[in-house]
Amino acid sequence: MSTAERTEPVTRDQIEAKLRQIQGSAESTGESVKGIAVAAGATVVVGVVVLAYFLGRRKGRRRSTVVEIRRV
Repeated sequence: MSTAERTEPVTRDQIEAKLRQIQGSAESTGESVKGIAVAAGATVVVGVVVLAYFLGRRKGRRRSTVVEIRRV
């Protein structure tokens, strides 16, 4: 039945039922996306820490002084 063929008016109960249905599906979708977002955030944090470690290590090697001791 299309909306053009409908002759009876839409009631408040029908609107409330449809809004509850939409809200329920939005909440379930939000819950499933939350787990993915937490995993992605943790991956980004670990990546930043690893990158900072390797960049700091490289900078430390370039600045370190090498001392040669020769005996004659």
